[in-house]
Amino acid sequence: MLRLFFSFAVFLYGCAELAAQDSTAVATDSVPTRWEMLKYDGLSVVGGVVNAYTAPLRWEKDDWLGFGGVAIGTGILWATDESTSDYFINQGHGAPEWLKDTGFYFGKPLYNYGITGGVYAVGLITKNEKIRKTGVLLISSATAAGVLQTVLKSAVGRARPTTGVGASSFKPFNGEEAYHSFPSGHAILSFTTAYAISKQFKSPWVKGGIWAVGAITPVSRLWAGAHWLSDVTMGVVLSVATVECIEKYLNHERNYDPVVAKKKISWNLNFTSRTIGVVGVF
Repeated sequence: MLRLFFSFAVFLYGCAELAAQDSTAVATDSVPTRWEMLKYDGLSVVGGVVNAYTAPLRWEKDDWLGFGGVAIGTGILWATDESTSDYFINQGHGAPEWLKDTGFYFGKPLYNYGITGGVYAVGLITKNEKIRKTGVLLISSATAAGVLQTVLKSAVGRARPTTGVGASSFKPFNGEEAYHSFPSGHAILSFTTAYAISKQFKSPWVKGGIWAVGAITPVSRLWAGAHWLSDVTMGVVLSVATVECIEKYLNHERNYDPVVAKKKISWNLNFTSRTIGVVGVF
């Protein structure tokens, strides 16, 4: 998992450097310290989480229609949960153990936050705005979605497939892990990370590849009989909705350009009757 983290960090840093197409100059006295960046980013994380939780208060007609569509789709999947669970469990018997382990650990909070926190640390240390913002998006999205799934698991109290009592057995606010099936926390953390990272790229092939990595965890949970299909599907939907909501907040409410005080300077020759000079406009 450490190698996975470093691969993500180096990969993102390299892409951020290649993406810097414009020639820019930054005034030395205008560059904030890392402590100032950390404080700003910390407020951005808190603001992103709060914004995600209050988003329904700002929903419009199309948003509510989308919510209704998700509810109907979840209900349809719910009706097929037992048959699809049997299918995935049977498929899991032949799945490679390394793939199962990768899926399991990628969705564990300890390892997942190691990756997300590591990405942010690279951005902070190198003062790379693109990676810093990606780290903020990762941390705030994982926190918002992670806390929400913890509450939902307890409130819904759905039995896991391994209990053998069926997909429609519930014990709300039950402390037993066996009744914390809906939604899948592993699926939420893994796909939140993958989806947030994929937002930094334009190529559909790159996005698809990152999504495929993020999908390993949801599928591995189905193989293990730890969740029903509707559990992991709802986890993925919550991941996408959370990342989209927080990214919109960061883009509109937390503009990172002023933080780094990046100033683009255009140089022009200036001719007068007595002088010839170069003027920088910024």
